[in-house]
Amino acid sequence: MALTVTDPQPIERAEEILTPEALAFVEELHKRFAGTRNELLAARTAKREEVARTGKLDFLPETKEVREGDWKVAEAPAALQDRRVEMTGPASPAKMAINALNSGAKVWLADLEDASTPTWANVIDAILNLRDAARGTLEYTSPEGKEYRLRTDAPLAVVVTRPRGWHMDERHLLIDGEPTVGALVDFGLHFFHTAKQLLENGHGPFYYLPKMESYLEVRLWNDIFVFAQDYIGIPQGSIRGTMLIETIPAAFQMEEFLYELRDHASGLNAGRWDYLFSIVKYFRDGGESFILPDRASVSMTAPFMRAYTELLVKTCHKRGAFAMGGMAAVIPNRREPEVTAQAFEKVRADKTREANDGFDGSWVAHPDLVSTCQEVFDSVLGSKPNQLDKQRPEVSVTAEQLLDVRSAEGDVTEAGLHLNLYVAVAYTAVWLSGSGAVAIHNLMEDAATAEISRSQVWQQIRNKSVLADTGNTVTRELVTKVLAEETERLRGEVDAESFTKYYEPASRLIADICLSEDYTDFLTTPAYELV
Repeated sequence: MALTVTDPQPIERAEEILTPEALAFVEELHKRFAGTRNELLAARTAKREEVARTGKLDFLPETKEVREGDWKVAEAPAALQDRRVEMTGPASPAKMAINALNSGAKVWLADLEDASTPTWANVIDAILNLRDAARGTLEYTSPEGKEYRLRTDAPLAVVVTRPRGWHMDERHLLIDGEPTVGALVDFGLHFFHTAKQLLENGHGPFYYLPKMESYLEVRLWNDIFVFAQDYIGIPQGSIRGTMLIETIPAAFQMEEFLYELRDHASGLNAGRWDYLFSIVKYFRDGGESFILPDRASVSMTAPFMRAYTELLVKTCHKRGAFAMGGMAAVIPNRREPEVTAQAFEKVRADKTREANDGFDGSWVAHPDLVSTCQEVFDSVLGSKPNQLDKQRPEVSVTAEQLLDVRSAEGDVTEAGLHLNLYVAVAYTAVWLSGSGAVAIHNLMEDAATAEISRSQVWQQIRNKSVLADTGNTVTRELVTKVLAEETERLRGEVDAESFTKYYEPASRLIADICLSEDYTDFLTTPAYELV
């Protein structure tokens, strides 16, 4: 195999990460596991087509023995016993990484996936920051002279790194002229450079595993973990993985996910926005019964979302794994204190529901929310580090309940159509500029919210949805008109150079994928070709 780095731009300190030894490890991962990954992606497509044809999705008969068996995942290491509040955000730039580590959260989800644009510079910088953080040497000085350092007066957040999903390629690292697998590059470089140091620190190489649709995809990660630990000579079980249940097929395979990763499993997470995106994607041609109301009106108290989260808590605690709650995406705005106060109250109510349901912790997207989330979980947990003892035997969830999308209250409105197109274009534009985490209307948006926004538009066109507030039918012509209006709105909100360089291409891309007869599985795939 011939491995080639294709990015011609010099990246500061890249040679510290792209060492011959590290690249040899990535090459070995690719040689052993890329073929299986490709087969599993093809299996996703076949499964989706089967569900579209039959209109059915259910718990798997072939894994009934796993669901009925008597087994548990390995006990969590000490560093992951208490996860009551987890800060999420990109690992690049260094300033954001330092702020996350210093936030007071128990865990930092260092995101190389939905909150990161995978430019080669971002990929390398993220690994550098994570390696330096493991060594305790991460620091940054802003152009204005402000210094950012790791705190020494309190514990830093434990790092759990999220590599890219299986679907993403890495075009800046080629093997025999073909792109490598983004997830293997992210994992391989991070693991190679940090695993031993993290174990010396009393932590370990911990990961969040995103967007999986089958227990066989989990089995692949487990095979990778086993090989990687042997390759660098650390004990089996050193790696721990928390899996995101953020696709609708995964909701029917929670126990199977934990079983496949059982010696390396740490828990499951309720990735709410990607979960809704997956429902739209999977059942996009399922007719009116799968039309979600406006995104903003779909709450976690909707019966089908309650079924999903309660099944997750029950499954995790039955198997000795942690149940992690969803994202609190609001961010403070000092110019709008009343709006911010109302948003914080919604966060408090959301986290209170999760804590009372038995979740062991939850996510926030801004350091100012850490204390709110911690207070809520402190009030429920008391002196306990988690709620593994809360078994939820009363919970019984059927396939019909998980798929009862019509139980969500709310309407499809023209106001929601405007917001969907605004968010899709605004997020994509900032993503194209190199930043994957974007503040829009006091919310920290990532790829998941852009995905559900553009997917709802595509689905509404296909189903000729009637808008409750205006009576208009969603057509290609109406979407074209609304998209033009929202693009012009954005023109007035950003400088001319940014609009030309990023917002116009973003608007064209959103038009292409929303108006196309064929559905685009991931917005970030065509967007990646533009960065």
